[in-house]
Parts: sequence; C-alpha cells; structure tokens
Amino acid sequence: MALKHVGRMKNNKNRVVVAYRTVPDDANYAVVVNIQALSADEHDSLMTQVESQAGQDAYEFAEMMARATLPDGRNMLSAFHTTGKMMKVAVEDVEMQPDHQTVIALTELNQMIAQQKGVTVNELALRPDVPKTEATPVASMQSADIPAPQDSVLTDEDLAAQYRSQADSLYKEAKSLRAKAEELVPTTKKSKAKATASVAG
Repeated sequence: MALKHVGRMKNNKNRVVVAYRTVPDDANYAVVVNIQALSADEHDSLMTQVESQAGQDAYEFAEMMARATLPDGRNMLSAFHTTGKMMKVAVEDVEMQPDHQTVIALTELNQMIAQQKGVTVNELALRPDVPKTEATPVASMQSADIPAPQDSVLTDEDLAAQYRSQADSLYKEAKSLRAKAEELVPTTKKSKAKATASVAG
C-alpha cells in the first residue's frame, strides 16, 4: 500500500514523516518528524495516524497531528514540536518513499502539486481551505521557530544527545511518579524488615 507523507533523508536514509512539505515564506524548507527520535509508543501512534484514511486525505500531515493525541494524552503536533522531534530541513534533502519500490524527490513532488493546483511552490504552504489570517494550531505551529540543523542531517552525536535528553526526562518523570505513589501508599518493605529483625532478636 502506497502511503503519503512518508519519506527519508537523502544522505543517511533515516526515515521521516513529512509534517509540512514547505513552510511559509521559504519554500526551500520542509518540517519533518524524526522517526528515530520517537519512543515505541510515539512511533506506533504516529504511524497509526499516517496509515489512517484521514491521515492519507490530509493536505499536510501536520493537520492530522494537530487533531491527534499520544498515548499519554498530549497533543501530537505540540508534543513533537516542544520535545525537538520535528526538524526544519532543506526540501532538497528529503526523498518521499510511498512504498518500497518508489522514491521521489520532495522538490519534484512539490512542483507537481503546485502545477496541479495552478499555484507556485511558494504558495503551497498556505492551507487551501483556511484564510491566511485565520489562527489555527497548524498555522501557528507551521510558523513556529523550529531550528534547522546546520547540515540538515542528524549525526550520531545529535541522536545520542536526543536519546540522553529523553532518558533524563523519563528518569525525572519516573522519579516524580514514584514520589506520588509513596504519598498514596508508602512502601512497607523497610518497616517489615525492621519487624522481622526485632522478632528474630
């Protein structure tokens, strides 16, 4: 089955999901979700949305992400943006891969879509059914300041830094959850051990 929105980086073949094929005022850049940076739950949620009929019908996949939630209840688009899992990359560095046999440059795809719609590539960033001045989650996220990697490609060092950052945040979350659990029902292992020791003595 051919899937829209699925691609890869030209240089290292890392898989990505293209959230925005172009960004406003700069058609040379796209915004992609770095699949390698996702947890297993996030990956499964993302691909479920990509494979859904609504995901395939979306003009820009970010429209679908703006309506989707992750297993922990967070909004998918907002969560991926704030945790650095969306990257602004050069359009020329992205290849679309709807299936295992097909590869098309994102630059070429954008040109084809622009021709079909009778607009310029620069105008593709505008949602066809929403006025430019209307404030929407998608529009605000699209114009948000998403940093572009200097070489538009994640190095091993970049990935390692992201993994460490995720591990740190997960550790803090786990620590917080343990503290809440202790407040609700304190651990009794220590008191049991003391009681056992006193009986034995």
